[in-house]
Amino acid sequence: MKIKICGITNVEDALAATQAGADFLGFIFYARSARCVTVEQAQAIMARVRRQYGPQMPDGVGVFVDAPAAEVRSTLYTAGLGYAQLHGDESSAQVSAQRGRAYKALRPRTVEEALEEAEHYAAMGPAQGPRLLLDAYHPAEYGGTGRRGDWRLATAVAQRTPGMLLAGGLTPQNVFAAINAVHPWGVDVSSGVEKGPGKKDHAKLRAFVQAALAVT
Repeated sequence: MKIKICGITNVEDALAATQAGADFLGFIFYARSARCVTVEQAQAIMARVRRQYGPQMPDGVGVFVDAPAAEVRSTLYTAGLGYAQLHGDESSAQVSAQRGRAYKALRPRTVEEALEEAEHYAAMGPAQGPRLLLDAYHPAEYGGTGRRGDWRLATAVAQRTPGMLLAGGLTPQNVFAAINAVHPWGVDVSSGVEKGPGKKDHAKLRAFVQAALAVT
């Protein structure tokens, strides 16, 4: 089970997530998010984790909302991140423009919509990394709402989509049940392990990872 801790804003949280066993650290480059960081901040955090953990460190993921393709590529390179999570209304051309380093986040309202979008976007995702993220639907927000996703809908997508990350309202208390219900490739959490926007609760973080890895 792959685990992504998103909304990283500081070195302490990045190190705690790494020590707990996270596979991916997510950095948000969207000005309207309470967890937004600059390219320089992400670069410094990744450099600090790299110095301590070397090749055992998690991979970095940049989260973008309708950013120009050139800006996404530049941010990944400068900050030393492996993947881009496109969390806005990006087209398939914008995903393809990242040459196998980007995957699309979806917020579908129905099973039919979810399956159609997943089939369209999943093939464009990284061959070895996350290929799609399924988040809870919200009419006005692009993520980080804490809303629980529709697990029935997510299960339908996971059955047909290798590399699917499940997001949306996951917590240390429900992630075990979510994984057993959906059987995703991985899980993504942000607000569910926080004590405040952009500040992780390290005890919750460790509990989340332990619960996710307890699923057999």
